[in-house]
Amino acid sequence: MRNDLRQLRLAQGLSQQELGQALGVSRQTINAIEQGRYDPSLPLAIRMARYFAQTVEEIFHVD
Repeated sequence: MRNDLRQLRLAQGLSQQELGQALGVSRQTINAIEQGRYDPSLPLAIRMARYFAQTVEEIFHVD
């Protein structure tokens, strides 16, 4: 599943560590999601969407 997480994070000047702390996950989890190696759980995807004031569908794209 593709996503725009990296672009959203960088647009707000956040490191992976900072975003992970804000969402309650590790930097490694953020990195894995950005690289497309890990699809987040629905609750985590919703937290990400709320954090960036987006919808889940605006961040995550099913191929």
